Amino acid sequence: MYFVIFISAAVLSLVLTRILLSIAIKLNILDRPRLGRKVHKKPTPLLGGLAVFFAAFIVIGILYFINPEFVLGRHLFLKNILGIFIGGAIIMLGGVLDDKYNLKPKFQIIFPILAALVIVIAGLGIRQISNPFDGMINLARYEWILFWRDGIAYRFTLFADLFTFVWMMGMMYTTKFLDGLDGLASGIGVIGSIIIFVLSLTREVNQPETALLALIFAAACFGFLFFNWHPAKIFLGEGGSLFIGFMLGSLAILSGSKISTTLLIIGLPVLDVLWVIIRRIFIEKKSPFSGDKKHFHHRLLDAGFSHRGAVLLLYFITASFGISALFLQTEQRIKAFAVLIIVMLVMAIIVVTRTHLIKEGGVKIKK
Repeated sequence: MYFVIFISAAVLSLVLTRILLSIAIKLNILDRPRLGRKVHKKPTPLLGGLAVFFAAFIVIGILYFINPEFVLGRHLFLKNILGIFIGGAIIMLGGVLDDKYNLKPKFQIIFPILAALVIVIAGLGIRQISNPFDGMINLARYEWILFWRDGIAYRFTLFADLFTFVWMMGMMYTTKFLDGLDGLASGIGVIGSIIIFVLSLTREVNQPETALLALIFAAACFGFLFFNWHPAKIFLGEGGSLFIGFMLGSLAILSGSKISTTLLIIGLPVLDVLWVIIRRIFIEKKSPFSGDKKHFHHRLLDAGFSHRGAVLLLYFITASFGISALFLQTEQRIKAFAVLIIVMLVMAIIVVTRTHLIKEGGVKIKK
């Protein structure tokens, strides 16, 4: 069953991507290289994220129509699915507007904020997180029931809702900043979702409904990746790059608040984003949303990696640490994240040193 669903979602995504590629060209919604910070050399259609969004939710809708029990279960309710759908739709709407009209950052951020709030309202809260020293940290200490609907309580939980909001915003902007090389963000979406799929089927989590949702999203990203692999024929666009993080963040919550696991999956991009934000604000004295070519994946290109080589290296790191999370306990995952920090620091030193040697003429790159 899982295989058939995966293939169906992937093929649907593939077909929708081809359709949206033509639509983007006709509507002149293209990403044009400019300002010296773009990697691609010619105008490339956007709107690819719409294919991932529609493929995933069309398949989910069909399965729900056939039998609601395929989608819903002990840990996944209709309000959760509707919340993810509405939040995703808000992101895609904002993304299409930005792709077409190039919105200013102060307007761009409105849509992710609304999407994160929808997730909170839909009840996908992080009520507790593991204490790295011992036990759990309870985030649901201050909680109020707002109203009841269909026998389900809708609550406002101060710290849990605040943490969930910050988590979702962080995940969305991590994949947004990550979307700088062909196939990178969509490939990370495939890897991360597959790992959450496997995790959700383990005895510890035992959530087949969450596993199914993760598998469908992985398939939608995989189908899109055929057109997004270097040289990309179409890009995710603003909405698509945010939607990847939105879904990974939501799936992490649904699978039992597996924050440490998800951080291992996209730990390298998270660390890169943190460093970029700190550098832009405190060193360069400019907006953290201003673009440049100083992300780690850009520096890999400067150090002599091919476009595909840089992407495959980041795939390998993501998969390695993500798979390790399947076999580690919470305390061990935190130690693994510390190892990831060390790995990134060592890689950064090597990359910067090699880039300097190339600029000085001490290293020749074979093209």
